[in-house]
Amino acid sequence: MDANSNPHTFYLVPVSREVGLTSMALGLVRALVQAGVKVGFVKPVVQPGLLPGHEDLGSHYARKLCGVAAPDPIAFEHAAELVRTGQLPTLMEEIVALVATVRAHCDVVVVEGMIADADIQIATRLNVEIARSLGAELIPVVSGERHGADDLDAVVTLAGQQYGDGGRRPVAGVLVNMLEDAAAAAKLRADSNVKVPLLAAVPQANDLAAPRLTDIVDSLGLEVLQAGNLATTRVAKTLVAAGGPETLLQHLRPDTLVVTPGDRSDAIVATSLAGQQGMPLAGLLLTCGEPMAPGLMQRFTAAPLDRMSILMSQEDTFTVGAKLAQLTHHVGADDPELTERLIAFIAGKITVAPLLARLKLATDTLMSPPIFRHRLVELARSAPKRIVLPEGDEPRTIRAAAICAEKGIAQCVLLGSPSKIHAIAAAEGITLPGSIEIIDPDGIRRNYVAPMVELRKAKGLTAPQAEKQLEDTVVLGTMMLAQGDVDGLVSGAVHTTASTIRPALQLIKTAPGSSIVSSVFFMLLPDQVLVYGDCAINPDPTATELAEIAMQSADSAKSFGVEPRVAMISYSTGSSGAGSDVEKVREATALVRQRRPELIIDGPIQYDAASVESVGAQKAPGSPLHGHATVFVFPDLNTGNTTYKAVQRSANVVSVGPMLQGLRKPVNDLSRGALVDDIIFTIALTAIQAQN
Repeated sequence: MDANSNPHTFYLVPVSREVGLTSMALGLVRALVQAGVKVGFVKPVVQPGLLPGHEDLGSHYARKLCGVAAPDPIAFEHAAELVRTGQLPTLMEEIVALVATVRAHCDVVVVEGMIADADIQIATRLNVEIARSLGAELIPVVSGERHGADDLDAVVTLAGQQYGDGGRRPVAGVLVNMLEDAAAAAKLRADSNVKVPLLAAVPQANDLAAPRLTDIVDSLGLEVLQAGNLATTRVAKTLVAAGGPETLLQHLRPDTLVVTPGDRSDAIVATSLAGQQGMPLAGLLLTCGEPMAPGLMQRFTAAPLDRMSILMSQEDTFTVGAKLAQLTHHVGADDPELTERLIAFIAGKITVAPLLARLKLATDTLMSPPIFRHRLVELARSAPKRIVLPEGDEPRTIRAAAICAEKGIAQCVLLGSPSKIHAIAAAEGITLPGSIEIIDPDGIRRNYVAPMVELRKAKGLTAPQAEKQLEDTVVLGTMMLAQGDVDGLVSGAVHTTASTIRPALQLIKTAPGSSIVSSVFFMLLPDQVLVYGDCAINPDPTATELAEIAMQSADSAKSFGVEPRVAMISYSTGSSGAGSDVEKVREATALVRQRRPELIIDGPIQYDAASVESVGAQKAPGSPLHGHATVFVFPDLNTGNTTYKAVQRSANVVSVGPMLQGLRKPVNDLSRGALVDDIIFTIALTAIQAQN
């Protein structure tokens, strides 16, 4: 096979042993999937040392976590025997056939090379021959611990010479892993003189190197005195109790494993006090084979200390501390939770644009949920906006703001007492980036009294009344938005929908050309994203209002990359039904066609006729939707809210929203049960609305 027979195969070759090759390969697979590319993954030959009956981790997690085709690799012993007996061509034929099982259904195949562990000569030779046989383009994977901006180009050039037919095989880009921190990654991106695209500069993430407590128990042969939450606990930090209790208490953080001799009653009491006050410690490890006094042990048998794991080692404190420091941070074979987080972290650091340019592929037009979420983040990053979060001391909101700052999604403004916000962040183990603004409402409230009186003078609002209303941080944040001091607002994690929306209707008002405010949900079905409107605001819109909701929803869909094909939903399709409810939908559809003739729209139409091609062909054979609607506009709030909740709960579908539309400036509401990811994506939605 020559180099031109399969230009869409990328071969990841490690430049040194410890580069996190499998993690980087799976991160690249995830990044390509998020970009809408059909990807396959192949590990041609299993890494030596895999026990009989065990799956290769790369292939296993490619299937389970990335959802891509990934055949089982060839056994190393079989490959090595063929090489040693002069049957290398036979081995290459087997590998080509293995990759062909994936290639027929994919645009790109990511191939993970071999690490030169046991048999260096065989591993190196196999990397060279496999890349050549597959006609693959090379992607060297480099350790940032060993190489920096000064020598990266030389390292990549050498890899191209060694593994790419003396430099004749194309090098598509380079992945750099294990940089010291985010600052080192930024410096590498700024200073690198590498002549091929720098696809990723991935810093080390300490929270992704947190071993499970059960793994530590197994590795060190520890005795379990009290199991507690042993099965679910991870250890982010170990702390040896060298000083007094007051020093120990200052350094206790969430997920810390406290190491102390069993006769250090003062350290044990300090640890128990921290646990009783809600500090989520990883556990207590007693050294020197010395259990704690029975009276102290009794303290740990009642809630909440009964959830704390208590372990014991026969070795001294220094030896135990040294062994803990040397523990490997490789992800375990049976640890899919941490693997998923690691893959997502690496994928977020990879840019695939240079690869897509080389491939000259038309990416999949189907807007799948991973693509939608990825594009949300990328669109928000393109022009970061200042988003105010009135619930600034709410733990989920604080964590979401920190992640948004780290990813460059938005510049978040937290309203609340700075000391309280910092205390909550510390208790939750959240590091607040410097780019996050924390504003004390007491320090700015009076600035907005006069502007608020001016905005509400027609309603007779007085200055004392305005000052009283501004004690509500949602009202204060809305005034900041009305005055142009921020670009958008997100609230609702602890406030009701009415508390979030009412100030916006009073102070922000509708956008030019809009007569109403409505909402949409982005429904993340398994294989596509649909837009539902209006499911949150208008109880019984008129035909004119329904037409405006349809146009607003179509524009929102288009803004986020969903091609709008609008279905005006009714219990009747076409002319088969009559009645005021059907006539309202029919009139609204006609108004949209008159005002926006370029829109693909049909109505009245039943949901199944709008969403299922075969049903649409039977019930609405002339419909321009052809059973492929992407925007569903419901005739009233009762229908819309019921439908979205039924789909969300019965089909286990993620719904992002409600996103408000028709306001002069973006305000968005959260569910009070919102997860951190929900808040992050709502902030991204708001930032994109502000750009538009």
